[in-house]
Amino acid sequence: MSSSHSQQAKTLVEALPYIQKFTGKTIVVKYGGNAMTSQSLRRAVMCDMILLSLVGIRVVVVHGGGPEISDMLRRVGHESRFVDGLRYTDPETMDIVQEVLCGKVNKNLVAQINRLGGKAIGLCGMDGALFEAECLDEKYGLVGRITAVNPDPVENALATGYIPVVSSVAQGMDVETSYNINADTAAARLAVAVGASKLILLTDVRGILRNPQDESTLIHSVHARDVPGLIAEGTVSGGMIPKIECCVSAVNGGVNRVHILDGRIPHSILIELLSDEGIGTMLEKEKKSDDE
Repeated sequence: MSSSHSQQAKTLVEALPYIQKFTGKTIVVKYGGNAMTSQSLRRAVMCDMILLSLVGIRVVVVHGGGPEISDMLRRVGHESRFVDGLRYTDPETMDIVQEVLCGKVNKNLVAQINRLGGKAIGLCGMDGALFEAECLDEKYGLVGRITAVNPDPVENALATGYIPVVSSVAQGMDVETSYNINADTAAARLAVAVGASKLILLTDVRGILRNPQDESTLIHSVHARDVPGLIAEGTVSGGMIPKIECCVSAVNGGVNRVHILDGRIPHSILIELLSDEGIGTMLEKEKKSDDE
């Protein structure tokens, strides 16, 4: 037997205890960044989620689509504007957001999973009142704050063997409108609602770095109680602050662990979940007695 065959067998054996541990558990993956815009990385992510689903792990995907929204706004001659890092969403922009996220992006992801041999079904926040929201702040326009999550549409899809692919748009409850929702926030709230064992955020960085210019300073493990200090000292700053705050809200809501992974690494989800080599930054509420 060749050394490559031996290595393949070793990899499968290494994955076995992790498959046994997570079979029947729910994993929520927030999908975005370069892993979404690169065709090869997108295929790798879809294959990861199909494999996890086939071995009995319940996989839920929550996606954004910022670059696609910006591209469509540019095509129609509507300027993208951001306030405090959030896309200012006027009614015309909201129409584009809903069209792109609930339509093009969502259905393309569903189709790709299905073409690769998986079973996927697309959902948006208005389906079954999955996400209900009210205005976050008028200065952001039609950007919403989630007020309620109804996990039934996702649970029904999982129960029939589908991978639910969820777009981050919510049903407005204070006015008759749809709301644009931050995808990290949507993923964290949904992970809590479905009782997920893990929440995985795919990003364009290795994780939380002590020195943002040096990837060798990756912080492998963080406890929720340490986050305020990391923010105060500037280790967590800029766009990473709302992301890590979503992680904290998820673990405080009952999610065992949250992983911030580098979506630029092919098959980063499988490497994290099914091997001894963990990558990225893991956040948990407190030290666990096992490796769940």
